[in-house]
Amino acid sequence: MKPEQGSDSSKPSALDWFRRFAPYLHAHRGKTFVVYFGGERLIDPAFPELLQDLALLRALDIRIVLVHGIRPQIDEGLKRLGAGAVYHQGLRITDEAALRCVKEAAGTVRVEIEAQLSVGLPNSPLSGTRIRVTSGNFVIARPVGVREGVDFRQTGEVRRIDTEGIEAVLSRGEILLLSAVGYSPTGEIFNLRSEDVATETAIALQADKLILVGETALLDPPGENWIRQLTSEEALKMIESRDFPDNALKRHLKAAIRATESGVKRVHYLHGQTQGALILELFTRDGSGTLVSRTPFEALRDAEVGDVPGLLDLILPLESRGVLVPRSRERLESEIGDYAVLDRDGTIVGCGALRSFEGSLMSEAACLALHPDYQGEGRGSRLLDYLEARARTLGHQKVFVLTTQTEHWFRERGYEATTLEALPAQRQRDYDPGRNSKILIKTL
Repeated sequence: MKPEQGSDSSKPSALDWFRRFAPYLHAHRGKTFVVYFGGERLIDPAFPELLQDLALLRALDIRIVLVHGIRPQIDEGLKRLGAGAVYHQGLRITDEAALRCVKEAAGTVRVEIEAQLSVGLPNSPLSGTRIRVTSGNFVIARPVGVREGVDFRQTGEVRRIDTEGIEAVLSRGEILLLSAVGYSPTGEIFNLRSEDVATETAIALQADKLILVGETALLDPPGENWIRQLTSEEALKMIESRDFPDNALKRHLKAAIRATESGVKRVHYLHGQTQGALILELFTRDGSGTLVSRTPFEALRDAEVGDVPGLLDLILPLESRGVLVPRSRERLESEIGDYAVLDRDGTIVGCGALRSFEGSLMSEAACLALHPDYQGEGRGSRLLDYLEARARTLGHQKVFVLTTQTEHWFRERGYEATTLEALPAQRQRDYDPGRNSKILIKTL
């Protein structure tokens, strides 16, 4: 079939995008996501798009808990009253005037969100949908009390989350909406940190994901490159070593650390100014934000038999181009102990094998391959280092490679040209003259 006139066949078609989307659809269906955004999001013109994307997630059978902040709305209310915001230790002191503004802001924001999720006009993104939203007293709070002689009045902290009540709402297919307000068994109302509400809710539900939508991009120290992933340990070191002009970003990182250390598998930090950030993060391989997890999102590890299908997907294109020697599924399964893989969220994006020879203190690094989307970021060197470290563990003194197209890459990493006669006898017998592979060796 020929491409339609005027189309660019090199660009992914809608069908291609849908096929790439499908695995994530299966992975996310039935899962519980707690999504947080601050009150700043509500005054952004793009806010309706975020809610539309959240409604799409609900339509895809993803269980959604929304937690919204109201900090700027409270400040605006205090300004109208001619009162100022008072903070101590980074917490708002909620006096009578502030509590009045808290209640007003929470009610107004809730109504606005419910209204946006009710839009079902023809030609609108939510056309034909019926999204039900529930809110209520699902957060039990207690007072912060007096700290350093300062009475925080009606500022509180999360005491308990009504998980049974929340589960009942989610099981009905409704979106649960929580604000930064908690209630005590004595009937008091407390102003809470909205990030804490989101974090404690995610922990209590053991949610599959906590998604934090912030107002600042998380960049590396020079402020140039987007940080794609962090372990909770790396996030803690970042907090301890960096100055954060935006205190909200620091709060978000602390929330991510607490959540991942308390059983939430993954926390996603998104920059709210990125169009479609939520959908891109959840339904594309590399996402659009920063993933925080207790263990690395991308792991270099020894291969297992279950990795064979992923290995085949990775190396078959290279075999068809003559870059790698063909390997059958049976051969891969029988030699799987030789392999190491780069596992990126369940997808094999790199591999390499270390082959040993009986009676020789020499190993062969073979089948070194990377997915085209993940080249140029040092992964090949990491794989080779891993194989060399394995050779050292075996007590081997040298590692050699046979290559037809990457001679210079290996030479840049300390490998030098050698002859066939320098290899173990078994490898000499297996050498294929028809490939005319270059032979390089490195002393460990």
